[in-house]
This record gives sequence, structure tokens and C-alpha cells, in this order.
Amino acid sequence: MCGIAGFYNPKMLYTKERERWNEILNHMNRIQKHRGPDDEGIYLTDGCGLAHVRLSIIDLSTGHQPMIRKRENRSCAIVYNGEIYNMLELKKELIEKGEEFETTSDTEVILAGYLKEGPDFVKRLNGIFAFALWDENLHRLMICRDPIGVKPLFYTKREDTLVFSSELKGLFEFPGVKPSLDQDGLCEVIALGPAKTPGKGVFAGVSELKSGHYLLCSEDGILDRTYWSLKSAPHEDSFETTIEKTAFLIEDAIKHQMLSDIPISTFLSGGVDSSLVTAICAKELKKQGKVLNTFSFDFTGNEIYFQANAFQPSRDRPYVDQMVKYAQTRHYYLECDNTELADYLYEAVDARDLPCMADVESSMLYFCKKVTAYNKVTLTGECADEIFGGYPWFHKKEAFETDAFPWSQSMQPRTQLLKDEIIAELPLEKYAKNAYRETILETPRLEGENAEEQRRREISYLNLRWFMVTLLDRMDRTSMYSGLEARVPFADHRIVEYVWNVPWAMKCPDGMVKGLLRKAGEKYLPKEVLYRKKSPYPKTYHPGYEAELARRLKEVLHNPSSPVNALIDLKKVEQFLNTPSDYGKPWYGQLMAGPQMLAYMLQLNYWMEKYKLHV
Repeated sequence: MCGIAGFYNPKMLYTKERERWNEILNHMNRIQKHRGPDDEGIYLTDGCGLAHVRLSIIDLSTGHQPMIRKRENRSCAIVYNGEIYNMLELKKELIEKGEEFETTSDTEVILAGYLKEGPDFVKRLNGIFAFALWDENLHRLMICRDPIGVKPLFYTKREDTLVFSSELKGLFEFPGVKPSLDQDGLCEVIALGPAKTPGKGVFAGVSELKSGHYLLCSEDGILDRTYWSLKSAPHEDSFETTIEKTAFLIEDAIKHQMLSDIPISTFLSGGVDSSLVTAICAKELKKQGKVLNTFSFDFTGNEIYFQANAFQPSRDRPYVDQMVKYAQTRHYYLECDNTELADYLYEAVDARDLPCMADVESSMLYFCKKVTAYNKVTLTGECADEIFGGYPWFHKKEAFETDAFPWSQSMQPRTQLLKDEIIAELPLEKYAKNAYRETILETPRLEGENAEEQRRREISYLNLRWFMVTLLDRMDRTSMYSGLEARVPFADHRIVEYVWNVPWAMKCPDGMVKGLLRKAGEKYLPKEVLYRKKSPYPKTYHPGYEAELARRLKEVLHNPSSPVNALIDLKKVEQFLNTPSDYGKPWYGQLMAGPQMLAYMLQLNYWMEKYKLHV
């Protein structure tokens, strides 16, 4: 993977001040160097500047970017972050049409495809990507993001200049682009966080390119085009055929995403999702005489303090042990202690540029850093729950009857620490409700569905557009912060498209959670793992962790210069700390309960302090 950045203004003669603008591009590269520690490059011409940092995964010797390609009288340059998994098939087709290639990289495939077919060539890409492509002849910049939104891309306007970057921090390296917070941004972090509205960058004036979209920037203005979206249609396959097609798509996606010129690994939790990915990868590598590296994560003391509940019914370790033996992998058990977990809360904000999923994110950041000592590419089981209906809210009556995000149904837990005047001034409830209802209106409908199935489709769409994207953001930032490429085969858009229209009776046969996925996995996994009750990503239950968070938050609140003091009521915090934490009722998702509220407030303060944000 990589990091990209740059700027576009058709009126600017950048080459007249080449040294100045080159230095700005170099600054945009340096701030994102963690995304691409292996190489870097810049490109500058009148109207456009491109910057790129590279993590070398494919075509280690000739894949340098920005990449420039000339054909006949045309010239284009590209900076690209991602992987095109069907690059070999596309390359073969282009060669048959007369194209010649100088490298073995997927970057050149995008350039050649664009020169042959124009912007709509992107519709043929199967992968995870964000890229910026400069067409010298048309004096036009195209910026594009993958269908599911696995790879990030943010942009802002500074007068007549468009500035873009893989991460928010890259934008602020451009002259005059400064981080600021308006009322909408504050509502994003308090009413919706750690999620954010699709298309919004939280900071004032900053946007995120939506998944499945590209922008065409020219002297005529900026044109935003949707090239991919979900479509609802009747499902005509039998249950047996559906199982077969699902199994094929999953195996095919995993095999395609094993494409790499360096060794790959997998994250292995012992759940059905990561176990499927691991089993298929291990089998393929075994054919080559290789052993797969696998990694599992837990917290110091969880064997003592773990508390089973409706969201986490069991520990992962016994199932990990079974899968390691079954798939014959080289396994590494990684643990994080309380101090590391708390310390990394701040680094997680550095990685995301926003308050994020508290210790759910800081722990992943810590673990990814450890994994890079062994591997630079890993495959994960992310996204299966959103696609196959694995979360509790797909099944609970409460989610069907509540007119709100199913993973965050009440505003009360989010506001319990806020000052009364902040609650009165900010339209938090209205903001969250509007975001929710706009997504409901976007949901692709299927004529003839009854009310229950219509609502189930709404819940599925909410998960794909919101909850899954939050986890994908977590995975990208925490992995790329340490130069680790994390791939998500379940987010293959072909899987999303197919399963979207599978009826619930097939997705959840006889009430079996993720039954379709389990049926599709029968030839790959032992039954004890395949039919294990779902348990999410682990978190710590050590009482010392919450005590450490309480100590740190008190320290912050007793410092008059702490920006979060403008939002938080000290008396409410003290009352909150004297109330036993409820680990079974999260305020966001399945894991973020009492301790995570304290951690989120610490992150919020650090974020405001770092970017000099004021209420």
C-alpha cells in the first residue's frame, strides 16, 4: 500500500516556482511517510502536483511512482494507493488489444486502461484503491476511490485549488489549509463518533471522496460521478446454488488477494471469518511448500478477568489453538497490557487524525506494529458480519422498531458527561437522526418485499454504509501507520453485490446466525470452529485498565488549559467514575461501554489539543 497527495488548479503555472511547489509536495509526502516507507516521488506540471510514498508489495524494482505513461501524442501521470486483484486478467486483455507494458505493477494497468477506455475503465477494476490521475492533454485531474471504500481519500478546496490526500493530515501541509472545527464537526464526533457521515471529513471544509465515486476536475469545474452502487434485484438461485456461488466467491477473493511479491500472513481470531481466510491461505501456500504466518490478539490478564456476556460469550484462545493445529500455521500469540493500551490511545488519534474506537483501535494499532516485525502483508476476516448479518442488531426486535442507528440507539450515554449548556446548544439528536434518515432514504428498494424484509434491507444498508466503513477505516489507519498492508477479502465488491440480494431465509437458515457463510465454509473448516457462536474482537476486562483511564481523565480535567473542559462537566465525570461500569451495554457497537467512554474523552481532548481546535 501507499499514500498519495497533491493539488490541482488549472490557472496555476506551478513550474515557474518549481522549487517552492516541489517542497510542498515533499512535505505532503513526509507527513504520510508511515504509509510508504520504501520509496517516494513527486511530479509537478502547470495545473497539477502529485506526491506518493510507497510500501513495496508488487513489482519491487520497477513500480516507482508517480508513474508516467505516454502513448502516441498522449501523456498521463498517476499516483495510486491499493491493489488491483484482477490485474493479470486486465493486463492480458490490454495486451491483446495492442498495449505494451514496461513493468509488472498494477499501477501501469490502470494507466493503460485509462488511455484505452477513459475514466469508465475504473468500473472493471476489482480491488481496493484510491488514485489521482493527471491527463496532460485534457489538462484534467481524476481522483477515484474503490467501490466499498477500503482505501481513504480526502479533499478540500482552497480558493480555486483542490487539495487531496490519503489522510487528513496531508491536507494541512498545503499553504492556507488549516484544521478547524465547526458545529457540524462537533456533532460528528459527539453524536456519531467514532463513525462519521459518508463524504464528510469532520474538519470544517474537508470532504471525503465517497466510495464508488470519482471526481473529474477541469477548467469547467468539478464533476462528481458515481461509477458503482448497490442495486436490489430478485434472487433467483436455489439455496444449494447460493451456497456454491458464495463459497466460490469467497475462495476466489481470498486467492486473488494473496497476490504479493513478499510473504503474506493472516489475522486469526478463531472465529469463522478469520478461520476461513486462514484455512484457504494456508492450503494454497502449502501447495508451494510454504507455511503461513498467523497472529492472534488478547490482553494481559483476560484469562483471569474475562466476563462472558451477550456480546462476548467466550474467549478466543481455545479456537485459535484448534485452527493452528488444523491449518498447520506458524502462529504468534500477541498480548497488550494496560499501560500500552492506554498509551496507544493517543497514537491511534495520530493515525486516524480523529477521535476513534478508543482501545478497540489503540490495541489494533499496537498489534499491527508487532506484526510488521514478521510480515508486511496480512489478510483479515473484516466485513463478513456486515455482509452476512452477524451482528445482534440483525436479529433483535429492538433494532427493527427503533428509528435510529442499531449500534447506537440512544444519545443518552453520549451526553452523560457533557455540560448542560453544550447539550442545549448542540443539535446532537437532530444531527444523528438526519444522518440516519438520509441513509434510510438511499437504501435500494426491492418491489414486493414485505415490511419486515424492507426493514432488514435498511439495517443491512446502514451496516454497509456506516459500521463497516468505520471498521475499514480502523483497519487501514492502524495497519498503514506501521507500514502493514491489511487486506479484506470479504469486502470484494462481487461478494457484497451477490449477498446483498440473498433473502434472509438463506442468509440465516433456521435462525442460524451467518448460516449461509457457515454452509459455504463446510469444506474448509472443522465443525467446532465453523459453528462456534460469534464473539467479536477481544477487549480487556482488567479492572486496572479502567482505573488507569479514570486517573488520566481526572488529570486532564484538573488542567485548566485542557480543551475538553469546554465540553465536559467535572461533577458528572466524578459521578460516572463512582458508578460500576456496565460491560454488557455498549454505547457504540458491541465493545464500547463504560471504560471506552473514558478513553474516547481522552482521545477527544488529545485531538482538540493537537489540532488547536476550540469550541
